[in-house]
Amino acid sequence: MKNIAILGATGSIGLNTLDVIARHPDKYSAFAVSAHSNWKSLNELCKKHMPKYAILVDEEAANNLRKLAPKGVEVLSGENALDDIASHVQTDFVMAAIVGGAGMSSTFSAAMAGKRIMLANKESLVLGGALLMNAANKSGAEIIPVDSEHSAIFQCLQAGKEGLNKIQLTASGGPFLNMPFVSLSKVTPEEACNHPNWKMGQKISVDSATMMNKGLEVIEASFLFNLPATHIEVIVHPQSIVHSCVYYDDGSVLSQMGLPDMRSAISYALSFPGRQLSGVEVLDLTKQPPLEFFPPDMKKYKCLELAYQAIKQGGNAPGTLNAANEVAVDAFLKNKIGFLDISKIIEKTLNETPTQNLDTLPSVVENDQLSRQLALSLISKND
Repeated sequence: MKNIAILGATGSIGLNTLDVIARHPDKYSAFAVSAHSNWKSLNELCKKHMPKYAILVDEEAANNLRKLAPKGVEVLSGENALDDIASHVQTDFVMAAIVGGAGMSSTFSAAMAGKRIMLANKESLVLGGALLMNAANKSGAEIIPVDSEHSAIFQCLQAGKEGLNKIQLTASGGPFLNMPFVSLSKVTPEEACNHPNWKMGQKISVDSATMMNKGLEVIEASFLFNLPATHIEVIVHPQSIVHSCVYYDDGSVLSQMGLPDMRSAISYALSFPGRQLSGVEVLDLTKQPPLEFFPPDMKKYKCLELAYQAIKQGGNAPGTLNAANEVAVDAFLKNKIGFLDISKIIEKTLNETPTQNLDTLPSVVENDQLSRQLALSLISKND
């Protein structure tokens, strides 16, 4: 029996993880669940899954939950509680599904404690990739990606890296794939969050619309698979059936396919190196529309171009990119800036932030905070 800590339990990844765990009560136990402040949803999860611990970052929300939580569920509060659970002696696997930079500290705690990290929080690698990989290597922690694209590459690379030529990340193109560039200035947050294939939270849905999500995945892949950006390619695949491809020097191409359902990647991260039932329907290619593939329009998807620029620049640039993006997306969702302003804010923040190497976790955090402040000031000027 493996104890699973699901950090970010009320989001789509967290809920899908609990769904897979519940299908295998003889293998897994929901040891801990967390949310930022959504105590009502977390309480429902506690009733259903009866974890030993429930963590809410917000103290007031935690107090509300303490009044109603089922007997036997201990309610903890604060960011330090996330770190404590991630490194808890009874925690076996950590689902790192907290969105954005907020999930970095607990992911590092799990890495330093030698846990299996089922990584959905790509920002931990974007902000402190080398530091996180070094911490995992030192402790013996396993990092198994949960993003469908990185999971696909991880699965394909079980055949080995000898003769590896490049990896190819597929991208759906988001809700504005067929919209002319000139029309993008008028799109609304509601339209940006209406993804054609995947059910996701608001932030990641906007990232998919700008294709920043794919840009962050390029950076993540570089650290995960120890590859330069020149060996990582992005291709638009609107149907989201082929999740990624691996190319070898002998002309062979390996890919992993499946219906667009995150439970496949989650289940694999839980059961690796084996496989198990996930609840996902079997793919029947005879019932699917024709599969299409074409290169991304870098003018339309400026955020993807900026991500490649950041990884080429190195140092603190990927962290600055991520921080500026989080601030800009939040401003867009609050109707403070337009859709095309997101990439403009990110580019200005990158250009105005001095390049430096980040060799400690505090330096990563400091760069993140300073980059956010700069992005916020640029948004204020934009008003």
